[in-house]
Amino acid sequence: MNFLDQNSGWLGLPPESSWEIKNDLSDSNPFVEYRKLLWSYHLATTMGMSDQDFLTIVRNLDEAVSEIAAIGFQETPLVLLTELSEAIGQNGGIWAKNETVNVSGSHKARHLFGLAIRLEIEEVSKNKPLTIASCGNAALAASVIAKAAKRTLTVNVPTWAETSLLDELSDNGAQIQICERKSGESGDPCMLRFRELLEEGALPFGCQGTENIWTIDGGKTLGFEISTQLSRYDLKPDRLLVQVGGGALASSTIQALTDAKSLGILKNRPALNTVQATGCSPLSIAFNRIANSDKPLEALSEAISMPLEYMEPWENPSSAATGILDDITYDWLPLVWDMLFGDDIGGPLGASEENILLAKKLVADHTDISASATGTAGLAGLIAAKKDDCINSDDSVIILLTGVDRDF
Repeated sequence: MNFLDQNSGWLGLPPESSWEIKNDLSDSNPFVEYRKLLWSYHLATTMGMSDQDFLTIVRNLDEAVSEIAAIGFQETPLVLLTELSEAIGQNGGIWAKNETVNVSGSHKARHLFGLAIRLEIEEVSKNKPLTIASCGNAALAASVIAKAAKRTLTVNVPTWAETSLLDELSDNGAQIQICERKSGESGDPCMLRFRELLEEGALPFGCQGTENIWTIDGGKTLGFEISTQLSRYDLKPDRLLVQVGGGALASSTIQALTDAKSLGILKNRPALNTVQATGCSPLSIAFNRIANSDKPLEALSEAISMPLEYMEPWENPSSAATGILDDITYDWLPLVWDMLFGDDIGGPLGASEENILLAKKLVADHTDISASATGTAGLAGLIAAKKDDCINSDDSVIILLTGVDRDF
């Protein structure tokens, strides 16, 4: 039995959740389609709002997002990459959830839109500042959603942040704080400045469940969509490979798939394999410390109260997949739980820099999807696992293409 709770990163379903699979795409906005599975919806109804009240909040905010990003929220495709599957000899087939066509070009906007809905329901003052630590897709998504919600956002970025990103953040009205390491400091200076702003009264508006558990609520819409698509096409994939930086993407997705199974939407769900670059693999270290202990369940229980005993910051992260270079995997407890003790046992994978670069090229050569090295890192993990005989060529695999290719 899963003993994780919201304090340790497992969001769970709100009371009286309901899920009806619809095979038509009459309204494919996931925050409309899956609203009765969201904690923000539960909060709204608890506060006396009607279903229509919630829909009005979602649609008004989505319309504002569309005006900024030229696209609103809708179901993103799950596609069979036949040519790519053949190119690497994956006979079971590779399915890809294509998030490059989502708002701001990645899955990150799902997390932030979920948070923005909650702020509207709670009637948080527009004068209350928001903040995030990011130098890529999360920062861009946060700036789009904050602008749509007419809220002030400070983005904490490293000294090496790309000018193209900073320009886009400025265009969206975000305030930018360049974070230099101060003498005697340890840890990510962007996170340190982020937490300083929280102490001053700002609200966390990012994609780390450890900082704001409700970011998982919006992120779960990705896993809900995958579950619907698997049911729609009667697919039973063996494995889900998810690239991991901070861990919220993998955590949100696997929690939603677990919910789908518990509610009878899926009879089976794929096993989770997380993927990190070998140049930054803090999750693998934590996983192995727990898996190799004399009593793994007790070790995981201990890790809830003493996480730094198991999750050690990675020194000098390095990879072309810059979006997964978090020195700590923040949302790691649900991932280790699922891979070790869930119904479908998985495990962490490491991708060399050669495999990361190869995966990006293979997607470019054999699909019409423009994805970054971060976005294709799940495929890099598959390539590595096939070489090590960790994944069978007959396995059916899902990967997440989560970031459009651009200059940052």
